Amino acid sequence: MTILPSSPAFLATLPTRDILGTPVAALGWQEAIDLLDRAVSEKRFTRVGFMNAHNANLTAGNTRYAAILRDFVVLPDGIGVDIASSVLHGSAFPANLNGTDFVPDWLVKAKTPMTVALLGASRKSAESAVVYFTKLAPQHRYVFIHDGFFDKKQEQTILADLAALKPDVLFVAMGVPRQELWIADHLTADHCTLPIAVGALFDLVSGAVPRAPVMVRNMRMEWVYRLAVEPRRLFRRYVLGVPAFLWRVMRQRLPLGGRS
Repeated sequence: MTILPSSPAFLATLPTRDILGTPVAALGWQEAIDLLDRAVSEKRFTRVGFMNAHNANLTAGNTRYAAILRDFVVLPDGIGVDIASSVLHGSAFPANLNGTDFVPDWLVKAKTPMTVALLGASRKSAESAVVYFTKLAPQHRYVFIHDGFFDKKQEQTILADLAALKPDVLFVAMGVPRQELWIADHLTADHCTLPIAVGALFDLVSGAVPRAPVMVRNMRMEWVYRLAVEPRRLFRRYVLGVPAFLWRVMRQRLPLGGRS
């Protein structure tokens, strides 16, 4: 099976909006599903990630992370980037393509059966995610590769296992920016077709980290719920990070001396 590299022409067809220097895809829900289906069907190696306010803040202080995201298809995740898009481009993104909701729905609606590999998080969360996805979308084959805690020797085994399996999709759950940097540094068309940086997806679908009630999610206030559940870990991300993100958006809008 030959997997083609993602071409500049393939990426150039995407409508995008600049959010703090990162081109973020402006796609509807079905358009995003069709895009991933197309990449898999054409065996087109394509890196996929997500952009929320926290990720955007990280790009401001990590030039390499910011640079590698320009070679990803970056999908909009959450109310923060919608606010930024409204301020900078006049309207919110067509859809909130947050990975926790979008990725499972894509698996359900994907047109052809796929081999889906899981790498990252804890072993318990990843194996529980395999069970969850198997029940949700049983037309696909799911393979647990390794948890997110490995040394250089184990890393070489992981890469060899991926090269032997060549899954259609590889979910990488290592947290930002490690997962995106690891994808950029280690994965090629020899390993998989569609590597997707999924963050806390395995923890969320396995129940290791609780999701907000549906009503709270519909109000787009899930970040408040997560802060209440994990205040010490998420204090800097939300209490300090959200104002910093909004300030950076205003600097891009006005521009007051450029990004910082």
